[in-house]
Order: sequence, then structure tokens, then C-alpha cells
Amino acid sequence: MRRVILCLLALLTAWPAYAQDVLRVGDQRGNARALMEAAGVLDGLSYRLDWSEFPAAAPLLEALNAGAIDAGGVGDAPFTFAAAAGVPVKAILAFRNRQDGLAILVLKDSALRTVSELKGTRIATNRGSIGHQVVLAALEEAGLPVDSVTFSFLPPADAKIALASGAVDAWATWEPYTSTAELAGLVRVIRDGNGITPGLSFAVASDDAIRTKRALLADFGARLARARAWALKDPAPYAAVWSKLIGLPESVPLRWFGRAAYRVVPIDAEVIAGEQRNIDLYVRSGLIPKARAPRAEAILDTSFSQTGAVVQ
Repeated sequence: MRRVILCLLALLTAWPAYAQDVLRVGDQRGNARALMEAAGVLDGLSYRLDWSEFPAAAPLLEALNAGAIDAGGVGDAPFTFAAAAGVPVKAILAFRNRQDGLAILVLKDSALRTVSELKGTRIATNRGSIGHQVVLAALEEAGLPVDSVTFSFLPPADAKIALASGAVDAWATWEPYTSTAELAGLVRVIRDGNGITPGLSFAVASDDAIRTKRALLADFGARLARARAWALKDPAPYAAVWSKLIGLPESVPLRWFGRAAYRVVPIDAEVIAGEQRNIDLYVRSGLIPKARAPRAEAILDTSFSQTGAVVQ
């Protein structure tokens, strides 16, 4: 009995250290895990990675808020809304990409040619998504108020059907939906996100994980950065893995990855300014109350970049 008690005490004593050696990462299918495995950067881990897959950024951030995961990858739009809603999350690693695939699409034979001609039309997109973001930014650029269009908030599959059936006039979406629709000859682009949106996405972590698992986050971030650099050099191997996993032709990810050119950038003054532009856009559009709007510098953790722990 004494031996059993001693063994139990030893296990209980060791448990906190063991828990610290587990990093729980949220992912979306075909993203970080597939990329890192394809790049071969997960060898030699001194801790355990527990992956959880989510259908989109919003439920991933909900899981992070609930303490079910420590970290994950999300676009700037859902990250901004989560931070404004009080989720204890910070960005620890930034990626920048071209925005050809973030676009307002219309059918090939549509009479619509410019953003100005969207006045009075119905546009399908996800509420609070980067698709929503590009419409808001395009309307501002064209000098049109937000209420000059009517939004139909639909997930991508339903939005595509709505556009094809004529239930909406345009569809604001992102990759891989843009490349898939373009390669199928179904749509053309009225306006993409280049020049009007920052083209940012982030690896994010909970405040608690940043406090208690900094070394694990730094190591994971550095490996993810190496994987991104590998894919940037030649997107074909990752495109092959992604195609097999998702079940779409390789031409889709090749088009997407090739023109997006995802690259790691330090969280510096330029990235902070870009994120602040996002926040200000949502405040002006009435999607985030001014009283709840965070400051970009408060939700972007520059310490990983400053120490070189992530961006290498």
C-alpha cells in the first residue's frame, strides 16, 4: 500500500510538468498540420502536439476562448472580431500574402464590371469573414456607403449556389473557392483585395499559453515559419499533398499558393498598422462598437519576433 501511495504521489507531482509538455493546436483541414508534415519540420519534437481540426476560424477561436486549445492559425478578420469580443488571444506570428484570391466575384456573363455598379445589388459572403472585409474596403474605395449593397450572409457552398442561381448578384470569397470557381470558368473578378486589405493572417495563442508555454509556442512557430519558407520556394509538393487531402485538382492549390506567395513577416510597426486599419474599418462600418474596439498593439505580441524565437 505504501508503495502504491508513493507511486500516486510521484505521478501527481510529475503531472504539471507533463501537462506543460503538451501543446494543443487548432487547425483547419489542409493548413498547418498538412503543411508542416509535408515540409518535414515536425521531427525531433521535445513535446507532444495535440491537433484539433475545425471547419473554420470562428469555432477554432471559440475553442481557444474555452481553454480547449492553446494556439491555432486564423485570418485577420476572425482574429479581430474575437479580440473585440474579449477572447484572451494574441497573435504571435504573422504571414503576409497577395490578395488575388480574396475577391468579389460575379458570373462570367454578368453585366456588372466595377465596384460602383454594385450599388443596389445583393452580395453573398460570411459575416465577419475576410470576404465581408473585402466588400467593405471596396465600397469605401468607391465612395459608397455600406448600406448601398445588401448582404446575404451564407457559407461558401451556399453562396456559390446562390450566385449560380441568380439569388445574389455577387459573391465575396477567398481561397480555395476563388481559384476553384475561376478554373471552372464560372466567374470573373470585379475587385480583389490587393491594395485595399492588408493581406495578413496569424498564428495566435491564448494569453494563458503565452504565459505558461512560451518555449513550446516559440519552437512550434519557428517550425511553422520554416514550413512556410519551404512552400514559398516551391509550392508544388505542398499542392500535391493538399490536393490529395482535400480532393480538389492540383491546379487549384497551385494557382492559389503560387499567386498568394505566403511569407512570414515579423510583427512590427507595419503589421501593427495593417491590423489597426482592419479594426478601424470595422468600427467605421458599425460591425465593432467603438467602445469595444481593441488597439492593434494590444493584441499583437511582438516579443516572439523581437527575440527571434519565431521569425528566423
